[in-house]
Amino acid sequence: PSDRSADIGVDDLAESADPHAYDLCERHGQRFAAPSGWRLEDRRNRFRVVLPSQLAG
Repeated sequence: PSDRSADIGVDDLAESADPHAYDLCERHGQRFAAPSGWRLEDRRNRFRVVLPSQLAG
């Protein structure tokens, strides 16, 4: 057993793919939990800006 700890960061989705990251939907991002002994840092932006060009219609 190791006494080292590890960190996990949860970020907003990136504009481009990152081979060292995994994308989670909103629901699974909310439910995500770090393994025992690890530290979870939620770095997601709490407020979202939606531009008119991003709206359907």
